[in-house]
Amino acid sequence: MNRKLFSQAIVKFLTGFLLVGILLFLPVGSFDYWQGWLLMGILFVPMFAAGLIMMKKNPLLLQKRLNAKEEQTEQKEVVLLSGLMFAAAFVLAGLNYRFAWIVLPAWVSWAAAAVFLLAYALYAEVLRENTYLSRTIEVQENQKVIDTGLYGIVRHPMYMATLFLFLSMPLVLGSVISFVIMLAYIPIIAKRISNEEQVLEAGLEGYVEYKKRVKHKVIPFVW
Repeated sequence: MNRKLFSQAIVKFLTGFLLVGILLFLPVGSFDYWQGWLLMGILFVPMFAAGLIMMKKNPLLLQKRLNAKEEQTEQKEVVLLSGLMFAAAFVLAGLNYRFAWIVLPAWVSWAAAAVFLLAYALYAEVLRENTYLSRTIEVQENQKVIDTGLYGIVRHPMYMATLFLFLSMPLVLGSVISFVIMLAYIPIIAKRISNEEQVLEAGLEGYVEYKKRVKHKVIPFVW
């Protein structure tokens, strides 16, 4: 086992766990927020399991996923906007629970949790199909166009998975207000996809032809 990679992954995991916990529970003023614990469970338990699997099966992919430093100015803006969106959505979800602004029935949280887990499974399948996936926009050495499986349906199945993941999160938390905020992910990700495709067209052989074969970016027949 690569001890350095393992340590890096554990530090990132714990940092994310603590940050999300603070954003969710501090606005509530206590740990008595069951939807917050539900989200923490369905988010971090599969994440931990996926990290262990990648550590064993494909440590290079894990290293790529941990590398979150964007080089392009446009993508740095996308990362910043996404961070602000998440922070606002989580904080307002906690405040919504604390002050009971708009109370959703419990079944909404459980149904959204089911959608979240299905989207997580979709995300895992994308990682299995495409070992070139990193968290930054780049063309890697010896990278090839992936056009099978989900990539034969839409050009960016990872963003399809994250779209369902992110839009289900505020409903898991029981907050309509946070859901409205998370809708900002659509224009944010549209900007990222536009820039990503420019990079791939310029640096990845066969990508222009791939775009002609697979017409839709994120959702079949919609986007």
